Amino acid sequence: MKKVGIAILGLGVVGGGTYEILTQKREFFRETQNVDLVVERVLESNPNRIAALGIAKGCVAANIAEVALDPDVNIVVECIGGIEAAKEYVLAALNAGKTVVTSNKELFSKYSHELERAAKRHNAGLYFEASCVGGVPIIRTLLDGVQSNEISSLMGIINGTTNFILTEMTEKKTSYEEALKEAQRLGYAEANPAADVEGFDAAYKLSILSSLAFHTKVPFTKVFREGITNVSAEDIADGDALGYKLKLLAVGKNSQKGIEVRVHPTFVRKDHPLASVKGSYNAVFVTGDSVGDIMLYGRGAGALPTGSAIVSDIIYAATHSENKYSTFKNTASATEGVKFLNDFASGYYLRLTVNDEPGVLAKIAAILARYSISIVELIQRSSEKEAGKATLVLVTHETRELSVKNAVAKLNATELAKVESVLRVAL
Repeated sequence: MKKVGIAILGLGVVGGGTYEILTQKREFFRETQNVDLVVERVLESNPNRIAALGIAKGCVAANIAEVALDPDVNIVVECIGGIEAAKEYVLAALNAGKTVVTSNKELFSKYSHELERAAKRHNAGLYFEASCVGGVPIIRTLLDGVQSNEISSLMGIINGTTNFILTEMTEKKTSYEEALKEAQRLGYAEANPAADVEGFDAAYKLSILSSLAFHTKVPFTKVFREGITNVSAEDIADGDALGYKLKLLAVGKNSQKGIEVRVHPTFVRKDHPLASVKGSYNAVFVTGDSVGDIMLYGRGAGALPTGSAIVSDIIYAATHSENKYSTFKNTASATEGVKFLNDFASGYYLRLTVNDEPGVLAKIAAILARYSISIVELIQRSSEKEAGKATLVLVTHETRELSVKNAVAKLNATELAKVESVLRVAL
C-alpha cells in the first residue's frame, strides 16, 4: 500500500479540521482508497493549538525549511491564509518538488500564475478545491465533471457570511448592523468583516471559478464588486413584497460579445432555487451547452466541510501520478484580445423618495424612458419619515448598467426625486 506523508501549515479552523479528518479516518482511507495518509509534520506557532490536537512534539517543524527538506513529506497543505507568508511557504514547498494543496482563495486568485509556474518547473502538483465554496466540489466538477461542455455561465452564492447576514435580515427583520453582530458572535464573520461584506472574498472565488469555466485567465481586477453594507431592512421588505429574496450573487457569463464577471447584491425570484439557500450554505449554478443547468449545494465554510475539500485533494493527488495544470495560459493578466464587459444587462430595483403630488410618476417614467428603461413592477406609499413625500419602489425590465447609472444621476439632479437605493434583479 502506498504511504503518503502530509505536512499541514497552520492549525487554525481549517488546518485543525484537516488534521482531525486525516488522523481519525486514516484506516477508512486505507480501506477505501488504498493509500496510507500520514501527517508527518505540522507548522504552527501557537502551542495551545498543537496541544489541543494532541500532536507530538517531534511532529512540529520549526520553520518551512524543515518541511520542504523533509524526505518523508510528499504533500504540503497550506491553511495559514493571507498572502506574504503563505506565498513564501507554498513556493518553498513547490520548489522542493512537494505537491501543494491550498485553501487560500486570495493567494490563488492573485498569484496562481506564479505558483503554477513553480509547480510545472519541479513536476509538483497544485490543488485548490478548498479555495472556493467550502466543502462543495465545484472545482472538481469544472475540471473533471463537465469537460465535454462549453460553459456559458455560472451563478451562485459563494460567501457564507453574507448569506447568513442577509438571511437574518430577511427572516428576523433585523438591521444590517444587528445581523452582522450575530454573525460575528457565531464566528461566521471576522472582527474586521470587510473581506466578506464588501464582496472581496466572493470576487476572489469568482476569478478562480470563471477562469476554470471559461478556459481563460479572468484576473480578480476584472471582477465588478459591490458588497452588502448599504443594504437596508426596507429594501429587503420591499423586495419580499414584490416576490424576491436578496442574495449576494457571483455571476460569470461568457458569450461572443465577451466575458462579464460581477459580484453584487441581487434580488432573485422566490421560486428560484437560489432563493431557498439560507444561512451559511452556498450554491452554484453552472450552465453547459450539453448538460444544461446543474446546481451544487452545501456548506460553504467551516472546519470539517473545508477540511473535507482539502482531504479530497490530498487523496486525488496521492492516487494520480500525472499532474494536471490550467487549461489556459495562466499569466498575471488576461489573455490579449479577451474582452471584458462592464456595461452588463440586468433588471434593476430602485427605491426613491419623491414629492407626493400628481404627475410625479409620469415625470419619473419619462426620464427613465430617455435611457431606454421601462418599469415592470411598482409600489407606491406615503413616506413615514417626511410629510409631503412618498416612497416609490420600482423594478425595471432588463436594461444596461450604464443606462441605470445615468438615469439615477439625472433623477438625483432634479427636485422630483432622490434615489435611495439601487439593486440588481435576476429576471
